[in-house]
Amino acid sequence: MALWLASKGMPVHPLAPGTKTPPANCARCREQHHAPPSCPCPAEGRWCHGFHAATTAADVIRDWWCQEPRFGVGVSCGPAGLVVIDVDTHPAPLPDRQRLLPGIRIDDRVDLTGLSSGYDTLALLAALRRQPDPARDEGTLRVRTPSGGLHIWYRAPLGSPAIRSSSGSGTRTALAWQVDVRATGGYIVAPGTRTAQGAYEALPGSRTPAPLPLWLHAELARTGHHPAPQGPEGAAAPAGGSTGPARPAPATATARKATARAKAAATATGNDDAHRILAPLLAEVRDCAQAPSGTAFSEKLNRAAFTAGGLAAAGHIPLPECAGLLTDAANAARPDQQRRNRLVIDSALRAGSHRPIHPKGRS
Repeated sequence: MALWLASKGMPVHPLAPGTKTPPANCARCREQHHAPPSCPCPAEGRWCHGFHAATTAADVIRDWWCQEPRFGVGVSCGPAGLVVIDVDTHPAPLPDRQRLLPGIRIDDRVDLTGLSSGYDTLALLAALRRQPDPARDEGTLRVRTPSGGLHIWYRAPLGSPAIRSSSGSGTRTALAWQVDVRATGGYIVAPGTRTAQGAYEALPGSRTPAPLPLWLHAELARTGHHPAPQGPEGAAAPAGGSTGPARPAPATATARKATARAKAAATATGNDDAHRILAPLLAEVRDCAQAPSGTAFSEKLNRAAFTAGGLAAAGHIPLPECAGLLTDAANAARPDQQRRNRLVIDSALRAGSHRPIHPKGRS
């Protein structure tokens, strides 16, 4: 399996026999406590520092597994171009409903009886987006874990910014409760690897990763899985937006421009229905300027852009006009994270373009 994965361009590294963790670093590295980039072991053909030593070199891989045939196989997700949705089933108390899908408010009337694992929250997210449940996606590689969880392997979009790994219990970057993301800065256990708890087994369906669905890419952008943009001082902006005390709505040229565009959109002729649908969604985005956080800004922007993509795909409004309206509204509300705004808009517009919307009869 290690050689086959490497032949597909996926760097691999050993996992300690019977476990899902890399073998311990060599004594030299443990004594010196140096950072992985300065470690001499990979250049000398030795495994060390886990996925940092992953390789596609067939001769090195053969040598590693000849030394220890019982090694399991790990894949370094970032260099392999993988985004793996890791569905967990850990016994844990159900958190507050507003932490189940970060950034998405779940109405108190929604019955959550029986919800107990990542399978449930991922299915709930898919249902809210009117998309198929990824856990049932036979068009991509799915691997059952010994604990009853599931790894859903996808290929990252070409040219996309790096997608960071996260934990479903994370407080800053998370896709859903009990749903982890394995991407840049992480590794995944390859099918066929056996641990003391059991084997990682590929489920029926595709044996190779399919492209990451556009709607999931949009969700990852919305939930902060792209690297934070750099501010004017070179400091990374927080993944969840600005921090610090609340500030008044910015009376900037960007805000005035967004308001003017919104008014023009509301009175435009020829595509009035499309603007009628978009206007309140854009207003929700602009209103987030009233507070620096706690407004579900990314969720509102994602919803507006997804809807705009559907309207544009149906021919009711030009796509460049949609992008301009969305960008103006987003930058008026969050002027300090314009790069991230653009990522959310682009991803959601593409996802929405696959579901054309015809406004007739819609309010």
